[in-house]
Amino acid sequence: MSQKKSRVLSERELAAFGRELDALQQRAIADVGERDARYLRKVIRVQQYLEMGGRGLLFLGIFPPAWLLGTGMLGVAKILENMEIAHNVMHGQYDFMNEPDLRGASYEWDTVGTGDNWRESHNYKHHTYTNIEGIDDDVGYSLLRLFPEQRWHAGFLFQSIAAVLLALLFQWGVAIQELQLGKLAKGRKSWSQLKQELRPLWRKSRRQLLKDYLFFPLLAGPFFLTVLSGNLVANLIRNLWTFTIIFCGHFTADAEVFPPSVLDNESRAHWYLRQLRGSSNLSGGKLFHVLSGNLSHQIEHHMFPTVPAHRYAEMSLEVREICRRYGQHYNTGSLPRQFGQVLWRIVRHSLPSRVAAQPAPLAQ
Repeated sequence: MSQKKSRVLSERELAAFGRELDALQQRAIADVGERDARYLRKVIRVQQYLEMGGRGLLFLGIFPPAWLLGTGMLGVAKILENMEIAHNVMHGQYDFMNEPDLRGASYEWDTVGTGDNWRESHNYKHHTYTNIEGIDDDVGYSLLRLFPEQRWHAGFLFQSIAAVLLALLFQWGVAIQELQLGKLAKGRKSWSQLKQELRPLWRKSRRQLLKDYLFFPLLAGPFFLTVLSGNLVANLIRNLWTFTIIFCGHFTADAEVFPPSVLDNESRAHWYLRQLRGSSNLSGGKLFHVLSGNLSHQIEHHMFPTVPAHRYAEMSLEVREICRRYGQHYNTGSLPRQFGQVLWRIVRHSLPSRVAAQPAPLAQ
């Protein structure tokens, strides 16, 4: 599948492109305030009601309709907490509210991975070095070959199986990502260092496991197994959904990967262009965007990670127009279309292939 080409910009055009996006971000940040706080509080209330209702129904889970509804509600609550609340709060999008429980630097989310590890691997590494091969660990999550630029080895023949396991256990994949286990295998990290890094992860994951698979099931008494199974399936729903949304944001046919040399003398405008060419959007309605944590607007999120994400839909109209005027491909499509491209990448690049030609320069 060939990539749609973007026009190579002159240095003057690139600078103007960057200034327009800077201006858009500044206008959005200047307008941040009570509207955004009301939005977040509303989402938090909905998430809490869904979680309480879901857990309550699971206590009646001996009746199949109650189990199905309770499990579904709990799964949606976990999706909302992880994607529209935690992910965006941890980016500092709501620090302006000055509420201790909503501080980006300390928020702890409802998943087995620690917030601190996520802030390092995602907020810093991924958003700084988006889709740079060998630096951004999100390129394949150290398990998958998704671009021909990644060196092939025989283990990738089985990556379709690895991708299914990663989707089912996605919260665990995210949890261990910052441990960089590959360094251990290559002798670049000691066992003692790994043991030290594992301690906070062990404490966090233990709390999560005890909460979902012991505490709430025990509260249900004779319905222990129905609550435990409901919690297990709710986590599975969350894992599969987040895997799908995140992979669609980075690994569609038109998403590009970059060599480390792209960082040489990289300007802010170059950085914007790299975020654009390494990202993919998803089309859909308002509810779909909320459930995706507005990562359906992955392009805007990569360009403006500290702007409250519910603003991305309106910002995307201007970003798209800017891209049109500068001849830049704006990668967007429906969920089935984009996810189909992701699946094709997983299958295609499990096989040996020639290294792609050098990517087109971001600017001339």
